[in-house]
Amino acid sequence: MKEALLYEKIGDGKAKCHLCNHYCTISPGKRGICAVRENRDGTLYTLVYGKVIARHIDPIEKKPLFHFHPGSRSYSIATVGCNFRCLYCQNYEISQYPKEYPDIPGEEMTPEQVVSEAELTGCKSISYTYTEPTIFFEFAYDCARLAHEKGIKNVFVSNGYTSPEATRLIAPYLDGNNIDLKGDENFYKKVAGAKLQPVLNTIKLMKELGVWVEVTTLIIPTYNDSEEFLKWTAEFVKSVDPAMPWHVTQFYPTYKLTDQPRTPIKTLRMARDIGLKAGLKYVYEGNVPGEGGENTYCPSCEELLIERFGFSLTTIKMKNSKCSKCGAQIDGIGMP
Repeated sequence: MKEALLYEKIGDGKAKCHLCNHYCTISPGKRGICAVRENRDGTLYTLVYGKVIARHIDPIEKKPLFHFHPGSRSYSIATVGCNFRCLYCQNYEISQYPKEYPDIPGEEMTPEQVVSEAELTGCKSISYTYTEPTIFFEFAYDCARLAHEKGIKNVFVSNGYTSPEATRLIAPYLDGNNIDLKGDENFYKKVAGAKLQPVLNTIKLMKELGVWVEVTTLIIPTYNDSEEFLKWTAEFVKSVDPAMPWHVTQFYPTYKLTDQPRTPIKTLRMARDIGLKAGLKYVYEGNVPGEGGENTYCPSCEELLIERFGFSLTTIKMKNSKCSKCGAQIDGIGMP
């Protein structure tokens, strides 16, 4: 165990956590909504520090980040736990584990070991992913600072519920962040157990602090697939930055949401068209390899610049981050 960051003692042995936007007040012997931060005699501890439940080498496109060192590999880690309870979570076995069982599983690792493995495997970045990285913030923070010293990039794949305090603390060491924008206020309340506005605030703040941000919306039939919501989302992303990539991805039935079908490709195509018509430069269809919506096109002349199939790059027609045809600058970090 390790004493938590970002909390205050508020009397009667209680602790108020400032790590995420739930701002849990935690009584002695109890845990927060994430179920991995526990109050012991008035001191708040993180139960998952260094307890890595999953580690893999992934293509950066899997995060998905399409404008962040395309074609590179990312050393990806997670602990158990999450501050959301999404009914369709694809990693629910580990994200919801602490809410079902009292123990905290995971392989003991130090930040030095994580960074060393990333180096040895030639990964350009370390991704804190699979579950919400905010809930293992202390470990991610220590890893990120060490990786930063070694010239290795750091990436969050996040639900966007990171508190402003935590966002400002991690931002100097965080290079990229794919943030879910899941649905409207009712969706967040009904499906995720959260609120919408803090997510919007985090997207804005991450961008303001210089982190490269891409946004993902998993489109679920009858839940968040209306033209009204998709237009609103596109306009929001545009208001932050028209060059911020928006990923509209296909849902498939899982966990507690198995009564809906896969998202029709025509719905993804509609969402992509909505985004482009709204003025976004880069909109991608996800989870549908070979359909063409994963490719990067020049926003100025529409030339095909990066052709993808799933997580693989099959064609690159760029040089020095510029369109090979018209010379337009293509937004991103570490673009070809």
